[in-house]
Amino acid sequence: MIDQSDSRWIASFFVIFITLYLFSVTAPESIVLAAEPEKWQGVDESVVKKVAREHGREAHPPLINTDQGDMLLFVFLLAGALGGFVAGYSWRKLTEQRPAQKPEAPCKD
Repeated sequence: MIDQSDSRWIASFFVIFITLYLFSVTAPESIVLAAEPEKWQGVDESVVKKVAREHGREAHPPLINTDQGDMLLFVFLLAGALGGFVAGYSWRKLTEQRPAQKPEAPCKD
């Protein structure tokens, strides 16, 4: 007899197997499509660069070039770490329930 923990394990295995199978079937097609030259260029290539060349403005290298290796990944890592630190630091202020303040009695002098 199959108990509940065995049925969860079987269902998990089935989901992982189907996911891997679908990835292996569709991945080779996407690799082949990526190797073909592009028929349709993006707006940057077809419009923006064309108009810039017509007006005598050529592209210049970016101030911070994120196309070098994993630089873009590193920039996103730093931004996520900074955002996580800020959210973690102010977590109590964001989530704590403040008790209702009682109105102060007027001072009798």
